Amino acid sequence: QVQLVQSGGGLVQAGGSLRLSCTASGRTFSSYAMGWFRQAPGKEREFVAAISWNGGRRYYADSVKGRFTISRDNAKNTVYLQMNSLKPEDTAVYYCAANMAGVPALAAPEYDAWGQGTQVTVSS
Repeated sequence: QVQLVQSGGGLVQAGGSLRLSCTASGRTFSSYAMGWFRQAPGKEREFVAAISWNGGRRYYADSVKGRFTISRDNAKNTVYLQMNSLKPEDTAVYYCAANMAGVPALAAPEYDAWGQGTQVTVSS
């Protein structure tokens, strides 16, 4: 089973930027699709972005399109989420996830492994 370890996140003012990282164990990372989700207090976990195994396909939630960028470095077993022009409504715990079948799905149940989560807080 793959293990995902997240880093990054923290507190930032509205309009600022943060980058999240998620590093996977194992030697088959390059075959996985990866996704980012977030969960705000009292809300369900929601899709943020997903990327195919080679980065050729990327998908974004409408709420983050044009502000967030998902990318990956297969040599480093790492996927990134660059978040720019952050808004207070982006405040949430962010999770990375791996789809071992290589499908960059938009639904959380499609993912097989999850990172530990990292808090992102955007102040107004």
